[in-house]
Amino acid sequence: MRLTKYSLVFLFFLLGIAKIFSVPPPPPGGSPGCWPPPCVPVDGGVTFLIVAGAAYGVKKIVSARHKQKSIN
Repeated sequence: MRLTKYSLVFLFFLLGIAKIFSVPPPPPGGSPGCWPPPCVPVDGGVTFLIVAGAAYGVKKIVSARHKQKSIN
C-alpha cells in the first residue's frame, strides 16, 4: 500500500513537471508577434551585465591585493 501511494505521488509530480516545461503551440498565421522582427531588447541588459561584471572583477582584484598586503 505504501509503495503504491508513493508511486502515485511521484507520477503526479512528473506529470506536473511535464506540464510546466511543455512548449506552447506556435501562434496561428505565421507572422511575428511584433514588428520589426528582431524584437528582443538585448542592448540595455547586456551592457548592464558587462558593467556589473567588470565592477565585480575590479572589486575582487582590489580586495585580493589588500588582503595580500596585510599578510606581508
